[in-house]
Amino acid sequence: MFLIQLILSSAAQVLVTFQHNWPFLLASILIASLMKLYLDAGRASALLQKYKNVGVAGATAVAVATPLCSCGTTAVVLGMLAGAVPWAPIVAFMVSSPLTSPEELFYSAGLFGWKFAWAFFLSSIFLGLLGGAAAALAESRGWLNGQSRYQMDPDLTLTVLPDLPDARPPVSLRQAGLEAWQTASRLVPMFFGFAFIGYVLNGLIPASWMTSLFGAGRAYSVLLAATMGLPFYINTEASLPLVRAMLDAGMSEGAALAFLITGAGTSIGAIAGALTIARWRVIALVVGTLWVGAVITGLLYNLI
Repeated sequence: MFLIQLILSSAAQVLVTFQHNWPFLLASILIASLMKLYLDAGRASALLQKYKNVGVAGATAVAVATPLCSCGTTAVVLGMLAGAVPWAPIVAFMVSSPLTSPEELFYSAGLFGWKFAWAFFLSSIFLGLLGGAAAALAESRGWLNGQSRYQMDPDLTLTVLPDLPDARPPVSLRQAGLEAWQTASRLVPMFFGFAFIGYVLNGLIPASWMTSLFGAGRAYSVLLAATMGLPFYINTEASLPLVRAMLDAGMSEGAALAFLITGAGTSIGAIAGALTIARWRVIALVVGTLWVGAVITGLLYNLI
């Protein structure tokens, strides 16, 4: 009897959550679809190689403006290595690219509100700049020498730089609709599925436990959430509705922010892609930047 009541109440909470968030979910689907049609890893890589002088700031801007998956991020970084781009912009891109995008800005706004969504988005920019600055310092000391898993021949650099097209061919309504359908077929089931899991867990785990571990009044809550994000994060589409349910159970917003930052940047896909490109010093720099930045931003968010 308890199990049936739990399932029914959890399903009802998911429906309420969807009722409040469907416009933002729809906006994120449309934005993701259009950006996938007009912005891809090849164009992002070509842009960063063509304008090397934009450095860390440019790499961070491209990272937060493009909805790249782990494979897309890996492709861009490979292109930057081929174009002899220094480690500072590369690390900035590796730190900030998995965290957010215009699609996820709207998605998180629906679930958490615009204040949280903008904090997450701006934190991604801050961490990209922080990671780039740390990489620049490490590179100036010679700590990142030999950290690339690819040794490019300087004489071949120009042959591997992709051209940046002047224009993209027009996209048909059918293409846009198909891309929107594919995006929705991935995003919507994850929204319902993981929101349901979150509310079921809320029914099984006493709210006092969640508050004692992750409540705003606990000094260690942000630190614990940032650390738990390293191994327990799934992906953005799944983790955002799951964290929404955890917030309803008593988790502080600062702890939620810390969890999402470390988790997004250190998910299995992100780390696997990074390991195909760089060695452990670069990986440690990326993970360390994310963890320290998550703790700082989470604590500041709770204070503000």
